Amino acid sequence: MSELQSATESLVDAARLAEWLDVNAPELGSERLRVEVVSGGTSNVIFGIDRGGVAAVLRRPPAVPPPGSGKSIQREARVLGALNGTDVPHPHLYARCEDEDVIGAPFYVMERVDGWAAKLTDDDTVYSAPFDVPPWRYGVPFALTDALIALGKVDYMAVSLDGFGKPHNFLGRQVERWSSQLASYKELYNYPGRELPGYAFVRDWLAANIPATPPPGIMHGDVGTPNALFDHGPPCRVKALIDWELSTIGDPMLDFAWFANALRDEREPERVPRHGTFDPRDCPTRQDLARYYAAGTGRSIEHLDYYLVLALFKGGCILEYKVAEAMAGIQSEWAITFFGPMVVEMFAEAERIARRAERQPKWF
Repeated sequence: MSELQSATESLVDAARLAEWLDVNAPELGSERLRVEVVSGGTSNVIFGIDRGGVAAVLRRPPAVPPPGSGKSIQREARVLGALNGTDVPHPHLYARCEDEDVIGAPFYVMERVDGWAAKLTDDDTVYSAPFDVPPWRYGVPFALTDALIALGKVDYMAVSLDGFGKPHNFLGRQVERWSSQLASYKELYNYPGRELPGYAFVRDWLAANIPATPPPGIMHGDVGTPNALFDHGPPCRVKALIDWELSTIGDPMLDFAWFANALRDEREPERVPRHGTFDPRDCPTRQDLARYYAAGTGRSIEHLDYYLVLALFKGGCILEYKVAEAMAGIQSEWAITFFGPMVVEMFAEAERIARRAERQPKWF
């Protein structure tokens, strides 16, 4: 028996799953169920399932699930189901199951979307041809922004996502939320901490400059070209936003800024951000996309710099866990080499943008 086949049989009881699919997802067909591993990781495992009908995938936690993975699977399934019938590009949800007796864990079944996603390497973010070169490369950020515009137009209450997040005072809670997470690594990983220049200044600047929170909306939580499936041919179009584990109800401008930080700023067009692995020189600027996003959603972009700083602060606080895990022996030393400088650059860039915003509060 191959390793992949063994993994499949240990995580999916095909006979029980087939019985469940007969009742809950008849559109997948009625032929003998075929299951294959598509991808696996520490947070979830994805299986391709084929019954002769529409192509689908099943997503479930791994054999040794991390804390909260079952809840994360159910949250992701809930938001995907809520987006069914909207204009948001996403994998259609066919069914979800909270009963662990079926295959040993909660799971959901969604559409198998044919598309390409950006691949991350140590020094680059690689797009598929022809979008790896101009002029097609220029359209990729606009395509991703189109998907965010569609998401921004969805009334979360109308699609039954009330209670899915805590939108009240969303911006006011962000600094404490992420600084507390950073502090938690000391206990979780026996992590002594390290000097992070810019962290304290940015934390205090964000707390002192909170803009009025706009109307809440659905957030993806981890927007980027690796978490989107694009059509294979031009013009560039997102077929599905994927990996919704971090989705919530909050301020969608933070989603936009999370992605826009990788791009150039029109006030400094020759400056290339150093905190990531993406070369933005053949792409639009942050402001190009911000104006496009505002025109599509009606949301204010007056405080763009604030969101850029907050997104970098959030990212730095989250990614420092990679360094903490490496110091604890959970991750390889490579994590320190790769993520260590990246986190430092995030806080440094956040401080730089915040100080510039004090000197030049209006960017448009």
